[in-house]
Amino acid sequence: MKSLRYLYKIGHGPSSSHSMAPFNACAELHRRYECNIENVIAHLYGSLALTGKGHLTDKSIIEAFDGIPVEVRFDIKKEIEFPNTMDVEINLKTGEKIIHRVLSLGGGTYSIDGKKQGEGDDVYLHSTIKEIVAFCKDNNIGLDEYVYKIEGDQIKEYLWSVFEKMDASISKGLNAKGKLPGSLNLERKAPLFASPNHENESPTSESYRLLSAYAFAVSEENASGGMVVTAPTCGSAGVLPAVLKFNAVRYDDPKDKIIGALAVAGIIGNLVKQNGSISGAEAGCQAEIGTATAMASAAHAYLRSLSIDQIVQAAETGLEHSLGLTCDPVQGYVQIPCIERNAVAAAKAVSSTFIAEFSYASARVDLDTTIKTMLQTGKDLAEGYRETSSGGLAAHIKE
Repeated sequence: MKSLRYLYKIGHGPSSSHSMAPFNACAELHRRYECNIENVIAHLYGSLALTGKGHLTDKSIIEAFDGIPVEVRFDIKKEIEFPNTMDVEINLKTGEKIIHRVLSLGGGTYSIDGKKQGEGDDVYLHSTIKEIVAFCKDNNIGLDEYVYKIEGDQIKEYLWSVFEKMDASISKGLNAKGKLPGSLNLERKAPLFASPNHENESPTSESYRLLSAYAFAVSEENASGGMVVTAPTCGSAGVLPAVLKFNAVRYDDPKDKIIGALAVAGIIGNLVKQNGSISGAEAGCQAEIGTATAMASAAHAYLRSLSIDQIVQAAETGLEHSLGLTCDPVQGYVQIPCIERNAVAAAKAVSSTFIAEFSYASARVDLDTTIKTMLQTGKDLAEGYRETSSGGLAAHIKE
């Protein structure tokens, strides 16, 4: 598995697969050919074509080529093997035409002509949670210490910068007003959740209200094209920050604990990324929100000082009860049902931790199995339920 630096990526929304990765891939191609490009034609296929306008794919590609004439074509009929595919046709000033096949692999990761880009070498030798837990127990260390042992203490500084960016997204979202961009005309709701609507609010009601406020804040920033952290994707970027912020506010968790929680959550996200999928176009929203729920569940369990077995079971519970979740963004925007889904997932993460705390010893399903099941479930989902905006809510809500 790769460093957590390649899981937690900082960039503009609204989609790690549909805006961040295409931008980065095209920016790299721009650098390769420097000033020798006459013009560019980007051919979008599959999910990129079906939801590209709502996900700002065309604008991202145009921005990446920085002033060079770019035409973006949406080909929804071409049959392809991988859903997030595009061909970038580069016409040079010499008259030569070069075509590169670009795949957006989820979480901002991409490949050009079959070669994965923007990620370093594998640094983790273990590839399953079973192996990782066994190693931790043999060496009497926690999951957070496992990360530091593999990546070195320097990863702590990066993880703290990740939290600072998450916190900034929350602050910005809580203070923003007006409507989100796009034809859905949705009003921002994060500020509404930030304040109690009655004086005698119960502690439980306050908890879920705050979780919702933080999740809405990040998700609305993402939907606006603002700066967020992939956790593991842009579309699911609100879940983990909401849970971390909630713990920091409610329990006054210190900096080192927040960093540790990000490390623990990162291991879970990395395992899903390697053995399952974090791409909504490949495996539905269970790959995005489901993974984010598992990550946030593990983080919450760690912050509440549960055992390593309870932490892993919390992650399994969060993912297991997201199986089958469809990706059906209305009109291609990362707004309905995506924003509310982040808030629901944050609450689910807290509930998953509670369940795991008391039932982990008798659990019959392990995380490694659930990850494999999620990937197979995603493959079995009809295409319309995998980020095409042609099934689910997207098929029934037109205005």
